[in-house]
Amino acid sequence: MEQIITTSLARRSFLAGTAASGLLLLPGCASVGGFSMVEAIRRLLMLSSERAFARLTAPGGFWDSEVARFDLPVLFTGSGGAIRSLLTSTVFKNQLQKQLNLLAEKGAERAAPVVYDAVRSISIADAVGIVRGGSTAATTFLRSAMGPALINAMIPGLSDALRVSSDPILGQAIRALSGVDIGGVAQAVANRADNSIWYQIGAEESAIRANPASTNDPVLIGVLKVL
Repeated sequence: MEQIITTSLARRSFLAGTAASGLLLLPGCASVGGFSMVEAIRRLLMLSSERAFARLTAPGGFWDSEVARFDLPVLFTGSGGAIRSLLTSTVFKNQLQKQLNLLAEKGAERAAPVVYDAVRSISIADAVGIVRGGSTAATTFLRSAMGPALINAMIPGLSDALRVSSDPILGQAIRALSGVDIGGVAQAVANRADNSIWYQIGAEESAIRANPASTNDPVLIGVLKVL
């Protein structure tokens, strides 16, 4: 009789534990295994951003990244006259592209703290949906929430960098742009750099999701491995 009671109690404990675990996985739950879903998203976004900006603000960051390297802005390729003549030279075109990618590093320096502040303060209503989303779901969410904030943050830094630049290729190209000032060039580069930054953050997020153990972060490991 005692064995029957013990077996019954063990079975009830097992079922209760299973039910509790199941509740943690239900849509809308705020935690998994005691880990906060919102905290996991914040850590995922912060680590992805930190890794991305570490790459992009290093010398040659944009240019050396297969994800972040960008083509010439439409401001250059869509213009006529003198700039069009300059761009018929493949060598000149490639050198200009490289210089603009190098210039973007200055913009990324201004963008980084803006992203970090947003990650710390952003409201996350559907953390479970983001965790269960695609490989760049958190990045997509943050980019949508921030809108043009990175572009606005980068333009002043890019304008300053353009004013002090002594690169002859860059200077020649800007002078060849009819009716365009430094601010217009900074805006064009910021638009390209904005896309590149988000692409790089997304790539870092995807890598973390694929191998959460590499982060040595118990919260990320606990949540990403379960969901």
